[in-house]
Amino acid sequence: MRKFFQEIKADLKFKTAGPGQKLSEPSRAPREKPKAEVAPKPRQAPTDEAQRAAAAALARLELKPKGKAPSASQEAIKSQVRKELMAEAAASEKGLSMEEKQQEEEGAAAPSVSGVYFICPLTGAIVRKDQKEKQLREAIQAYFSVDPVAASIMEIHTFNKDREKVRVCVETMAKYLDNIYLHPEEEKYQKIKLQNKVFQERISCLEGTHKFFQAVGFETKTLPVPGQETTEEFYVLKEEVLSRLEELKERKEQLLSSEPVRAQLHRQLALFQPSPAAARFELPHDFFNLTAEELRREQRLRTEAVEKASMLRTRAMREKDEQREMRKYNYTLLRVRFPDGYILQGTFYARESVSVLYNFVREALRDDWLPFELLGPGGLKLTDENLAFNECGLVPSALLSLAWDAAVMADVEAAAAEEQRSPLRPELLARAQTLS
Repeated sequence: MRKFFQEIKADLKFKTAGPGQKLSEPSRAPREKPKAEVAPKPRQAPTDEAQRAAAAALARLELKPKGKAPSASQEAIKSQVRKELMAEAAASEKGLSMEEKQQEEEGAAAPSVSGVYFICPLTGAIVRKDQKEKQLREAIQAYFSVDPVAASIMEIHTFNKDREKVRVCVETMAKYLDNIYLHPEEEKYQKIKLQNKVFQERISCLEGTHKFFQAVGFETKTLPVPGQETTEEFYVLKEEVLSRLEELKERKEQLLSSEPVRAQLHRQLALFQPSPAAARFELPHDFFNLTAEELRREQRLRTEAVEKASMLRTRAMREKDEQREMRKYNYTLLRVRFPDGYILQGTFYARESVSVLYNFVREALRDDWLPFELLGPGGLKLTDENLAFNECGLVPSALLSLAWDAAVMADVEAAAAEEQRSPLRPELLARAQTLS
């Protein structure tokens, strides 16, 4: 029945009206093919009356009882997810993120930043994220020529990732030095048997420890074992070190108080001229915290998410999923738009606090005492500066707005208007870029 009315609606035509003539009533086109071959007239839209009649007929058909329409197939959804995950896995094997793969295939826009960069605290060199540990190792190794004790302490604290093992290690090493300092006349404290169980389990297995003992004045010697015909290796303190016991004590304190050497995140501060593209971000894969193992885990979680879509979830369950989603990002790219349209951009850790962003903005101001507020997406004021960016939903990127404190800024703005000067530092304004 539906098909019949649709055929009627499709076959309705108008007769073309000449100058001064009225449109003729709609008529059925002849179903038989004309004998003479003539060019077919262009099909014109049916009259309003014909359309109303056809629509009424179709509406009556719609009112008739129908069988239950099939719902979207869960299997089809799962199949689509599997396809996406397989594509992600293939891209991962090639060392590419899905974003990069898409950019290769479609020629997507250039990233907002070229990557995540770090500053080596020892050399000042700026390197990409995947090169920072190599740079640190090279810098610490070079520092041995300057201060071998300090360099070995850096190695111990920086390259041994188990912080509890490091704590036990340095406390045991400090005890060896303390015994020498407190009992310089006791020869037994000036020797350390390398095969001693405590030394092997707590010290020898960690990177940098042997270099430390050698740097503070121990040397390796093979000595006979009392009461036995065998020999063993010992660290033995050089005799001249006993005349510098205060220095040995300082080394012990340095060992206990030192912290890991960390490369500093490079903010990549940039200032852009006013642009309607301020809210558009293209992030490189460096901003996403997905190792090969995490990618497999993400695949599993996304598959489970398909099944959860049809389930009722509590608020706690939703919040847990949101927290897990936020942990996918190590970094965030933030932009702050000033009232005059200029845009300040910087790179941050996703778990840094909002107070860091306030300080970042103040450092860009000509007068850092000027009071202001930062507004997140939707105009929400960021009043709690202790919250982390990922807790505020400001990951992996966000555009914020700066608003001056109205109670204080009326006079300041009037003075600035007279002087025609921007609140931003002149050196920043001089290198303002165009946001592509």
